[in-house]
Formats: sequence, structure tokens, C-alpha cells
Amino acid sequence: MTMKEVKTNNAPAAIGPYSQAIISGNTVFASGQIPVNPANGEIPEGVEAQANQAFTNVKNLLEAAGTSIDKVIKTTVFIQNMDDFGKINEIYASYFTEPFPARSCVEVAKLPKGVLLEVEAIAEL
Repeated sequence: MTMKEVKTNNAPAAIGPYSQAIISGNTVFASGQIPVNPANGEIPEGVEAQANQAFTNVKNLLEAAGTSIDKVIKTTVFIQNMDDFGKINEIYASYFTEPFPARSCVEVAKLPKGVLLEVEAIAEL
């Protein structure tokens, strides 16, 4: 099976030796998206604004791959502080519809650029 790299200016560029996303067969594997505005490189203030930016980046990346956020089957959400879980959950629910994707959510010690969350997704084409 061949792999195809996905690149878009509508999500943050990779900040290391990895692809923004990879298509393998009929599946898109999106690398973790942090809340960087791809237009200006800025990181919004506060967990709600950062969550909205991170999920928007996921949405834009999936669209560049030829799919949509409605076809996400699994997400992983990394958060800096589990106390933010409720706020992030509310925003998560505004981007995804039932049946909701399978999900893991873990608290981590640090994230790139000091952001409050990072989101990765697996979607069908």
C-alpha cells in the first residue's frame, strides 16, 4: 500500500521531521495539531480559544486530505491540565457529531510551544 503526504497552509506546518498528515489506503492519519493560527503563527490566549484553534486546524487538515471532520473515527487529545477537561469537552462536542469518534484524553507534562492542548485524528476518506 502506498502512502501519500498531505500538506496545507491552512494548518500549522510541521515543526519537526514528520508530515502534517499521511493517507494510507482509505485512512488519513493526522499528526497532532496544536493551537497555532497558520495565518500568522500566533497562539490564542486561554484554553477555550486554544481548543477552537486546534480543532479548526484538524478540520482544515482533514479537508486538505480530501475528507472531513465528520469522518473522524478516532482522536487523541493531550491536555496540559485535566482541570480543563470540561471546557475542552464542550468545544470538542461542537466540532463532532454523533456517533462521536472513539477518543483518548491524557494529561501531559508539556506540549510544544507551551500550548494547553494538542489533538490528533484518524479519519476515513
